[in-house]
Amino acid sequence: MDKEKEKELKKSVARFAVPDRNAGIRQLINTLVPFLILWIAAYLSMAVSPWLAAGLGVVAGGFVVRLFIIFHDCTHQSFFKNKKANRIIGTITGILTLFPFDKWKRSHSIHHATSGNLDKRGTGDIWVMTVDEYVQASFKERLIYRLYRNPVIMFGLGPIYLFLVSNRFNRKGAKGKERVNTHVTTAAAALIYGMIIWMAGWEAFLIVQLPILYISGALGIWLFYVQHQFEDSYFEEESEWNFVKAAVDGSSYYKLPKVLQWISGNIGFHHVHHLSPRVPNYALEKAHDATPPLQYATTITLKTSLESIKFRLYDTENKTFRTFREVQPLLKTKESAPVSRRMQNES
Repeated sequence: MDKEKEKELKKSVARFAVPDRNAGIRQLINTLVPFLILWIAAYLSMAVSPWLAAGLGVVAGGFVVRLFIIFHDCTHQSFFKNKKANRIIGTITGILTLFPFDKWKRSHSIHHATSGNLDKRGTGDIWVMTVDEYVQASFKERLIYRLYRNPVIMFGLGPIYLFLVSNRFNRKGAKGKERVNTHVTTAAAALIYGMIIWMAGWEAFLIVQLPILYISGALGIWLFYVQHQFEDSYFEEESEWNFVKAAVDGSSYYKLPKVLQWISGNIGFHHVHHLSPRVPNYALEKAHDATPPLQYATTITLKTSLESIKFRLYDTENKTFRTFREVQPLLKTKESAPVSRRMQNES
């Protein structure tokens, strides 16, 4: 795609980057109200059955994912036109989802500006090593990476780390406003949880809250993971990296059943979102349908997305992901030639 076509593509999507106050209010109502009803009902149902309470917690966890998408849009200043309104709603939904507004806004902005750039990895993205880096790494580094990419750890322990560690502490060098916002978010959430424990007790809190946090956290990590980790995803060094290609070729169209598309706030149209982050989630599908070039983006489904679990290392020579098993033979020899090229010759 030449520069002129890239410019036209960005321009065609930009017309959808206009927040609709009424659409935003409707989405707040149809997301926040059901979540609060389910949340309260889960605690009240403890008198009937802990299993019923946990089940309602699971459903409520799905609505937390949708609340997070609203939070996410607010950090992009795309949910409402008014900057102050985005900050207020973003802070409130951030407390409910346990995400600090300013900290996440910064890291996610970097993710958008560097997605697919091999020379600028490490902030707001999933850790990806190239085949060459993995083969040249020490045993300890490879072990840590393998543990990180293990599905049980990433999707099982990942939500715990995300909510209790990553989102609770400020990065080194964070500015005062960001630091205060992180602590305010944590303090507000702690106050809410403390009141729930005081009124309902520890047992009820754990039975209801753990499913909510685990389901929302695991689904959130999965969505973030699968939309950039597919077989022919886009990764390039800084000198070759292109923003439009990274958006369209490096972000998938996750075609989900309508119910899951609604719960996930249309974030499956990730290629549209990366091309124009200011398009609100409630307009992503419209932008996709009205822009023919975007309909050629890599499409994954629930079934095909499961294949991404085996994609662990990026092969820069062949522009594809490799499994650990495919790379294992290369660990036995570290010749001077690029290992990715040797892999191509051996296949």
